[in-house]
Amino acid sequence: MTIADDFALIQSAKEFVERYKSAEDGVKNQLPMLASSCPGWVCYAEKTHGNFILPYISVTKSPQQIMGSLVKYHLAESKGLSPEQVYHVTLMPCYDKKLEASREDFYNDLRQTRDVDCVITSIEVEQMLSSQGTSLGELEIGVIEKPFGSYTEQSDKYLLGHHGSGSGGYADFIFHYAAQHLFQEPNAKLEFRNLRNPDFQEAIFEKDGKILLRFAIANGFRNIQNLVQKLKRGKSVYHYVEVMACPSGCLNGGAQIRPQDGSQSRELAQRLEMKYHKLPKSKSEENSAVTNLYKVWLGGEHTDKSIAYLQTQYHEIEKMNTALAIKW
Repeated sequence: MTIADDFALIQSAKEFVERYKSAEDGVKNQLPMLASSCPGWVCYAEKTHGNFILPYISVTKSPQQIMGSLVKYHLAESKGLSPEQVYHVTLMPCYDKKLEASREDFYNDLRQTRDVDCVITSIEVEQMLSSQGTSLGELEIGVIEKPFGSYTEQSDKYLLGHHGSGSGGYADFIFHYAAQHLFQEPNAKLEFRNLRNPDFQEAIFEKDGKILLRFAIANGFRNIQNLVQKLKRGKSVYHYVEVMACPSGCLNGGAQIRPQDGSQSRELAQRLEMKYHKLPKSKSEENSAVTNLYKVWLGGEHTDKSIAYLQTQYHEIEKMNTALAIKW
C-alpha cells in the first residue's frame, strides 16, 4: 500500500496548498481542510451534518480507493486485462472500509465492477488462520511483489511507514509540505501537544511572531463533535485537521486484532504506535513510482484522468422522517 499512501499524501498536500491560497483570496468554505481517509468519519459527516460540513472535507480518495484505481485501471491494463477481470482484495483494520468500498462512487457501471471487490479485516484474517489450525506468528515470511516498480532500494527490503501518526501521517506530511511550498520553510519544526485529551492535539507554524499554520489531530467522535460545533459557530482556528473516528486512530481500528494478554485495546494501540514509528520511513515526494505514474499514467496533476482516479465526492444523506424512524 506504500504507493497508494504516498499518492494520497501528495495529492492531499497539493489540495491543501490550493485551498489555502483560495482562502487567502477570499473564497469561502476552503479551510479548515478535513481529512477524508476515514470512512467512519465521512459517513457520519454525510448523515449528520450534510452540506454544511462536506465542502471542508478533502476530495482526495483514501489510500484504499487510490489503490483500487491503480489496480483496476493501470495494473490490469499493463497485464492485458480489463478491470472486471481483476479481483481486488484489501486487508484493513477497519469494518467501515467495507462500506467505503461499496460506495456507488467507486463502482464502474460500464464495466460492472468495483474498484475494491472485497475488504478483509485483520480480525477476519486471524479467524481464517485459526480455522486452519495456524496463527500469524507461525506463518513464513513471504516475498512482497512490486507490481508498480521499486520506489527505493530500502523499500525492496523493508515494510515502510510514514512520519507522524499511525493513521497515515496526514497532518505531519501536509504541515511540512505547506510550510515549504507556501512559506519557503523546508525545515519547519513540527511539535504536537495534547489539548483536552491525548486524542486532540495541536501544532502551529509561526514566523516573525505570526501563526501561519495551525494543524490539529482529532480522534474519536467526542472530539469530532466538538470540532464540528466550533466550525458551525465560526470559532474554528485550524487550517487542517486529521480526523479519525476511532480513539487513538487507525491502529486502534474497530477490526484490529484484539490483545491476547488481557491488556486494553488502547494499550495495544500504543504498542503498535511504537512499533510503527520504528519502521523505515517512506519519503513520499521521492517515490519514483508515484512520480512516473503522475507523468505516464495520469498525464499530469490536473488532468481528467487524475481527477477521476485520485479524487472523489460526497453526498448529503437526508434523514428519514417516517414512522419507522420513531423510537417507541
